[in-house]
Order: sequence, then structure tokens, then C-alpha cells
Amino acid sequence: MSDAELTRTGPSYTAYTLQAPHADGWEPSQIFVILGSDAFAEIATWHRYPEVLDAANFAVIARPGTSLADAMTRTPTLASRISHEDARTQRTGVFLVEAQTRDVSSTVIRRHLAAGQRIDDLVPAHVKKLDFYHRM
Repeated sequence: MSDAELTRTGPSYTAYTLQAPHADGWEPSQIFVILGSDAFAEIATWHRYPEVLDAANFAVIARPGTSLADAMTRTPTLASRISHEDARTQRTGVFLVEAQTRDVSSTVIRRHLAAGQRIDDLVPAHVKKLDFYHRM
């Protein structure tokens, strides 16, 4: 987990966040970006797309309102990047994860925090206590 996007001034793009460890001289063996299928369905609009897909593995989690199939329909050129192998055996890939998830997004959590509202019912108790939430 990284707080790079919280501490960065100016625009915050995933591409910049994924470059940061390398710029700092750290060569992680693997980086995973975990995101919902709703966000992945819009990945073609991201800064430095499609290069950003070469910088990390992407774990795409099914979200209410956007199934994995829906996300892939909206990103058909990425079908060749879908991996069914162990992440340790390849450079980078997109891993689809079918899961039952609540309809809670980071946007909703940020809105609650900005408005001074509680997030107890949106995140687990141990997540709520993390320092970076208090800096948002």
C-alpha cells in the first residue's frame, strides 16, 4: 500500500505512482493495482494508457453495477492481457476476480471524509484507523 497519491502535489495519476518506486531506486519484484471492474472499464481514458498496464499487474474485482464481463466488453483490446496463470510466472497481466462486494467506492468514502461524516459502515474497523484516512 502506498500513500504517494495523498502526498503528491498537483495531478495524481496511477502512471506516476507506479513509476515512483523505480525513481526512488527500489525495484519491487511485483506491483499489483487492485481496482473495481467499474474503474477498469474506463482504463482506456487513463493517463499514459496503455503503457500503464506494463508497469504493474492489475487485479480487477467484480463490482455491483459492472460485472467483469461488462468491463471486458468495454475494453476488448485488452483480452490478450487477461491472465489465467500464476502472477509469479509472467511480467505483468490482468487478473479477473469474481467476488461479492459491497457497493462502496473510494469516491463515496472520500466524500464522507471531506464532509466530516463517519465511515464506520463503509470500511472495516482496522482500515478506518489507518492514518492516511485522516489526511484526506
